[in-house]
Amino acid sequence: MRLEGKIAIVTGAGSGFGEGIARRFAGEGARVVVNDIAVANGERVAREIVAAGGAAKFCAGDVSKDADVSQLVAFALAAFGGLDIVVNNAGTTHRNQPMLDVTEDEFDRIYRVNVKSLFLTARHAVPHFRRQRHGVFITIASTAGVRPRPGLTWYNGSKGAAITTSRSMAAELAPDNIRVNVINPVAGETAMLADFMGQDTPAMRAKFVASIPLGRLSLPSDIATAAVFFASDEAAFITGACLEVDGGRCV
Repeated sequence: MRLEGKIAIVTGAGSGFGEGIARRFAGEGARVVVNDIAVANGERVAREIVAAGGAAKFCAGDVSKDADVSQLVAFALAAFGGLDIVVNNAGTTHRNQPMLDVTEDEFDRIYRVNVKSLFLTARHAVPHFRRQRHGVFITIASTAGVRPRPGLTWYNGSKGAAITTSRSMAAELAPDNIRVNVINPVAGETAMLADFMGQDTPAMRAKFVASIPLGRLSLPSDIATAAVFFASDEAAFITGACLEVDGGRCV
């Protein structure tokens, strides 16, 4: 039980990588606050974790809104009596298309969810982490932030900003024993896959998978394994790291 006694918030945990992380954290002994804007999905994940013998509660909220993030942190403290880990997993994208075809509203939404959320979770969790002299942030970014491709320009930029922001946080927060690390998945079977490819066809999938040396998409279990390590005491001397969990796509 590598996370025994720890309390974690996982944003965007109603599906995809976030769901995988929440389930794995609970299986490793953590008490988990499942956060998502999709209420039915988030409630399902929390309910299934509890049914499997884990500890989880659902808290609805939009990670791009200050009031919602404030409530999320307060919920964790009230529900479980503390907070040790924040996984910033919630993310969004625009469809693969020429950069000038993306609307201003789409651009703003991407940066609110993918970048502003880091500011908001830090704003509300760091004071608690400082008081207890420990804490962990894990950012689920993307290989798009380190090896950008045409067609996802503004998404690529948001993930690059999330990576740089997280590493800057790591440098500033290290004296408080607050660690910040980044995981960069390649695309997986998530709701955003069709947007990444532009169109979801067998030919497009084959082309995308062919660009990954290990020959498949990311699985939630791949990302959850890396997140457990960063969240655990095994990574006590690791901060500011940026780990590609991508089957070699960034090589």
